[in-house]
Amino acid sequence: MSSTIRVTREFSFEMAHVLGNYDGPCRNVHGHSYRLFVTLSGTPVNDEINPKNGMVIDFTELKNMVFKKIINQFDHSVVISRDFDKEKKGMMEKTFGNTVIVDYQPTCENLVADFAGRLKSEMPAGVSLHSLRLFETAKSYAEWFADDND
Repeated sequence: MSSTIRVTREFSFEMAHVLGNYDGPCRNVHGHSYRLFVTLSGTPVNDEINPKNGMVIDFTELKNMVFKKIINQFDHSVVISRDFDKEKKGMMEKTFGNTVIVDYQPTCENLVADFAGRLKSEMPAGVSLHSLRLFETAKSYAEWFADDND
């Protein structure tokens, strides 16, 4: 068989962020329990002597990749924009410890695009990043699709 198959794995992490210059309550430091769905596509290995026979990717390999590029950096962090108020930024770095500074407003939409960029370069041969879905709350999420961004 040489069908293209999509495989998805779900990840969860806790993260706080601040939306600078925002006109609602999210301008304050607040956190979310994020859920990230990573979908890859490819053709399953068709080689009976290969230990990965029948797989697009070993789910453990996918897990390790996402942990390395996203979870290990963002879990239990506070994320702020490089443009955020310098005095407050310094206070947050001292107060919260794990502070991630990004070059964008850390909205769900911008985070999912950043995560896609971090993962695209890590894809093994024959496998591509198809989509990401990042839930910020139980009812709200942003999606990134390769077809929309190539």
